[in-house]
Amino acid sequence: MTTLKKTGLVAGLLVSSAACATSNNKALNTRLGIDTSAMDVSLRPQDDFYLYVNGTWIKNYKMPDDKSVFGAFHQLRDDSEAAVKGIIQGLSKKKNVAGAANQRIADLYRSFMDEKRVEALGMDPIKGELAAIDAIATKKTLIDWFGSAQSWGIDSPFYFGIRADKKDVATNIVYFGASGLGLPDRDYYFKKDDRSKAIRAAYLVFAEKMFELSGETNAAKKAKTVYMVEKALAKHHWTRVQRRDADKTYNKRKLASLGLDVQRFFKATGIRSEEKEIIVTEPSYLPGFKQVLAKHDLKTWKLYAKLRVLEARAFYLSDAFVDAAFAYSGKALSGQPEIRARWKRAVGLVNGTVGEDVSAIYVKKFFPASSKKRMVQLVENLRAAYGERIKSLAWMGPETRKKALYKLSKFNPKIGYPKKFKDYSKLVVSADDLIGNVIRSERVEYDRRLAKLGKPVDRDEWGMLAQTVNAYFNPTLNEIVFPAAILQPPFFNAKADDAVNYGGIGAVIGHEMGHGFDDQGSKYNGDGVLKNWWTKKDRAAFKKRTELLVSQYSAFEALPGEFVNGELTQGENIGDLGGLTVAYRAYELSLIGRKSSVIKGFTGPQRFFLGWGQVWRGKIRDKALSVRLATDPHSPSEYRVNGVVRNMPEFYKAFSVKDGDVLHLSNDKRVGIW
Repeated sequence: MTTLKKTGLVAGLLVSSAACATSNNKALNTRLGIDTSAMDVSLRPQDDFYLYVNGTWIKNYKMPDDKSVFGAFHQLRDDSEAAVKGIIQGLSKKKNVAGAANQRIADLYRSFMDEKRVEALGMDPIKGELAAIDAIATKKTLIDWFGSAQSWGIDSPFYFGIRADKKDVATNIVYFGASGLGLPDRDYYFKKDDRSKAIRAAYLVFAEKMFELSGETNAAKKAKTVYMVEKALAKHHWTRVQRRDADKTYNKRKLASLGLDVQRFFKATGIRSEEKEIIVTEPSYLPGFKQVLAKHDLKTWKLYAKLRVLEARAFYLSDAFVDAAFAYSGKALSGQPEIRARWKRAVGLVNGTVGEDVSAIYVKKFFPASSKKRMVQLVENLRAAYGERIKSLAWMGPETRKKALYKLSKFNPKIGYPKKFKDYSKLVVSADDLIGNVIRSERVEYDRRLAKLGKPVDRDEWGMLAQTVNAYFNPTLNEIVFPAAILQPPFFNAKADDAVNYGGIGAVIGHEMGHGFDDQGSKYNGDGVLKNWWTKKDRAAFKKRTELLVSQYSAFEALPGEFVNGELTQGENIGDLGGLTVAYRAYELSLIGRKSSVIKGFTGPQRFFLGWGQVWRGKIRDKALSVRLATDPHSPSEYRVNGVVRNMPEFYKAFSVKDGDVLHLSNDKRVGIW
């Protein structure tokens, strides 16, 4: 048996003062660690565990008009947002702010909050950008515009990113693919259901209003013209399921072989000429784009470019632009009745622009070094449990097992915040120039990306802010990352016993580790290289299990006639199942042979699963759910609970699940992967 060090979870991570607002029910601050007021004990946990844990809260919670979804994650995000607001407003209220970073934060916030100035300026701040499009004289110079647009934060039919080469992970390389659509996904241009038709209609209204506000005549006709260009492009975009495939989206090509349009595009981006090879993620898109480019005249393409500018800038302009943009992106897409308060949007801008300036203050105030140390130990306990599980897998052979254990040993946990925060000293921020701040920020970040070329991959860089309530796995760096803000109740509760914390943050840690072994993450070896390390027999056995999970989730009907996409959500579902399974084993090992205690009638195993169930508590508007079913690789919350526990024998034992219960699956239908 693997021996785990005692985590000291009862005395664990410090909960920030901002996070205390999360614990609206005092139960969360007890050793039980479960919000019992949220439970619906009239239901049987064997039939609907998600509603058993959260049913009363779901019945009684009234969604605020400025939200389309809300739950445990979102409560923490609100708390983090309030904490950041306190930091920002504390600085912005001072006439003379000490320190360049503090001054950037304060002035950026002021520029967004100066609503009178924004309203008075109307569309003046973007006239220069629109005039530049009017000046485009040929399709060749149109391609130049497409190439430079990203440096200003504007979308175009192409995108490019710079990150580690999946097959040479020490080297940064350019990834190049399809972009440039106004609807959430390519499928929305072709689906024939009523909801999709309504979204298309709302998008056309939005496009028409953007043209009208910018002074264009025949706005409705022009909106339809641009829509048809987008639909033609969408025909050549890959589906989201296709874009998940790590192998099929890795196509290294010589830049000189991709045609003059692509070469011209990259010259305009500022990519150095010595970058002779790039990775094309959707190679069939390139000939498709060439056809669409030829089919439509320059006048039409200039309208397309203008709409890309208008959609990128709308929320930073006067109320007429903001209202039109929200009517589409908020009301039509998400069913959200009201836009978020201006201060909340201002905080979002600051986080998105100089977020690590804020992080440096946030972690000093809310996340001491002792908390980071405790979290590191918990990660190691989950690593040990994962190792034990891998060693005992009956379906995996010794050759593959050895490499899986090597990969596990190479996981690099990043906890709380980066070793070094970003330097924004090149960014010029003015308290009276909102659009200018946005554009200059886009350029600074763009230049930061370009500077990565020709340099080793920075393994200390983070993809999230410390104040972000989330976590992630990066396959090419083989790293699992947990920002400071997620390390709070209900994920981690300093006053609760170990069981609920293993079911919360423990399972989240296990989930991120699990991405290293999901259907796509498992294609990367222990050094982060996209390289097969499986025997054919073991890969086939693994695929058989994952296909069963795909079938299970594809049968979940989240809305009438709308089902979970088991292929799209496959990686996250594997992460959930593997994460919760491994976290349970880690909890067992933490007991060191002792029997778990009973607290307020709940055994340790029951508290473990209750901890998982309350993490995913949430409500979502139907419109928002419909969009997520089509675009989000995560399953809806209830299936992240019920879909997982019904596959775990430990759940059956904890709650006496028997044949005939709704959540009961026969042994041959249960999926066990890791």
